[in-house]
Amino acid sequence: QVQLVESGGGLAQPGESLRLSCTASGFRFNLYVMAWFRQVPGNEREMVATIGSNSGPTYIDSVKGRFTISRDNGDSTVSLQMNNLKPEDSGVYYCNIGSGTHPWGQGTQVTVSS
Repeated sequence: QVQLVESGGGLAQPGESLRLSCTASGFRFNLYVMAWFRQVPGNEREMVATIGSNSGPTYIDSVKGRFTISRDNGDSTVSLQMNNLKPEDSGVYYCNIGSGTHPWGQGTQVTVSS
């Protein structure tokens, strides 16, 4: 069955970096746009970045120039390099296909605080 496993979150100070990874299984990874989503308590889950197998990455404005999404179709993984972190980047980060319709994983917590 479909499984998405996120890792790499943690506590970071403003200006520091974290790298998130997601390992996918149970579906033909290379056929799907993959995305990272973020959820903050009390808010809806929002899409942060996307990447297709044959299309370039997209980002929400607040992370442009700081975050980089990448994928490895051979390993069925999608990563999110987060640089120059800000407190507003805090949240639980999830990966999913672009439509967000596969079962959600457990997510990985990112906390940016001094």
